[in-house]
Amino acid sequence: MSCKAPLKAVIVPGNGCGDVADCNWYGWANRKLNDIPGFESRLRNMPDPITARKSIWLPFMKEKLEVDERTIIIGHSSGACAAIRYAEENKVAGIVLVGAYKSDLGDVNEAESGYFRDPWQWDKVKENCKWIVQFGSTDDPFLPWDE
Repeated sequence: MSCKAPLKAVIVPGNGCGDVADCNWYGWANRKLNDIPGFESRLRNMPDPITARKSIWLPFMKEKLEVDERTIIIGHSSGACAAIRYAEENKVAGIVLVGAYKSDLGDVNEAESGYFRDPWQWDKVKENCKWIVQFGSTDDPFLPWDE
């Protein structure tokens, strides 16, 4: 992996958002990151925003958002799952996980997304990222702490 500094961040939202620029903290973070000289942040409405299928989101991240080895992926909820799965097969500068989880939580929509069908390949993720930062909350109303 190159020793060059990251050039951009890509914010991958959780499922269920309408316009991501007006959803949660995504628009605010995107604006702040774009204020950094020489750095770019990308935030786009994702295809298949309700189910957030792996088979749709991962190619979109590669082809449309142009995630590469100089990109930091900032993933929230379903977007965190997408960030981890993406890093299993692709080199990235780093990943920031906000409200990540490792199972479908017994939710039919989450199971349909495809992120939880195969075992997580944590060693590959570590090989393909220079660093990983994770944020979670003990009082998250949607995710149990042990997830």
